[in-house]
Amino acid sequence: MNILVTGGTGFIGSHTIVELYEAGMDVLNIDNLCNSEAFINENVDAITGNKQIFICEDITNEEALRKIFSSHSIDAVIHFAAFKSVNESVEKPLEYYRNNIGATITLLNVMKSFNVYLLVFSSSCTVYGQPDHLPVTEDSPIKDAATPYGYTKQVCEQVIADFAEANPNFRSIILRYFNPVGAHKSGTIGELPRGVPNNLGPYITQTAAGILPLLNIFGNDYETPDGTCIRDFIHVSDLAGAHVAALKKLISKKSDLQVSFYNIGTGKGNTVLEVVKAFEKATSVKVNYKITGRREGDIEKIWANVDRAEKELNWKAKYSLEDAMLHAWLWEKKIRNI
Repeated sequence: MNILVTGGTGFIGSHTIVELYEAGMDVLNIDNLCNSEAFINENVDAITGNKQIFICEDITNEEALRKIFSSHSIDAVIHFAAFKSVNESVEKPLEYYRNNIGATITLLNVMKSFNVYLLVFSSSCTVYGQPDHLPVTEDSPIKDAATPYGYTKQVCEQVIADFAEANPNFRSIILRYFNPVGAHKSGTIGELPRGVPNNLGPYITQTAAGILPLLNIFGNDYETPDGTCIRDFIHVSDLAGAHVAALKKLISKKSDLQVSFYNIGTGKGNTVLEVVKAFEKATSVKVNYKITGRREGDIEKIWANVDRAEKELNWKAKYSLEDAMLHAWLWEKKIRNI
């Protein structure tokens, strides 16, 4: 099988490409490198022993995307390419709408032209907003989005559903995943944000490495055990494996549904302070942090019910939070030559 991965040089995309090769599939990676580094592709190739095909291109460029589809055999698509910062989307909403929604529409249009009708889409638990009941199931109501980023995921899900309604041959699995952390167990690839990290994992590791002076924890007055926000933190390699499991289900044609939704998490919530403690336990390195005010757009607490994914995708998270923190630290030390 020849799999097109959009945004394949990014954090989740690169780990998914590793899993795809381990599953015996071939990969075409399209990434414009706006938020990733080209050397990640070399590291992925070193891990897998394969040479992926990489094209540096923006998938919002429909003409360029059509040339790629006409030049390569493509059986299915895994679509990651999107801007992903919750708080940045509040500051730059138009950029998020143009990029995230526009890219998905362009991709579907080109897929239809070339009769490629299998898609795994990278969505997010942000579509649920602040849920009324926990844990969140796939049948939980979709709330008004708290941020433009979350809204782009809601719109893209609807676009995919409407496209499926108009194209009976089309099949898609939409993965609503929770908070990815960690790195490949080899420490060879991991999360590499530009500037001050927006995600907790690299914020912790960069603080521990002395790149940042301290970790800001946004609020300790939430109704949680220690006052800090609760999230479902899933190891990125487990998350990557879920994409391969979803792809295999699409290929097998064992579902009668044109569009299926799955939560991808651990099924357990941890507070921000618990993540810090897990890092310190796994690495024996202390993290300097301070409590600051709440951050706009943050949800108090959310974690997943993953029963459907475990049953229907034959997938389950296997790494612990301490594993994720240790692997993230191995990656941080490697890229900083510590």
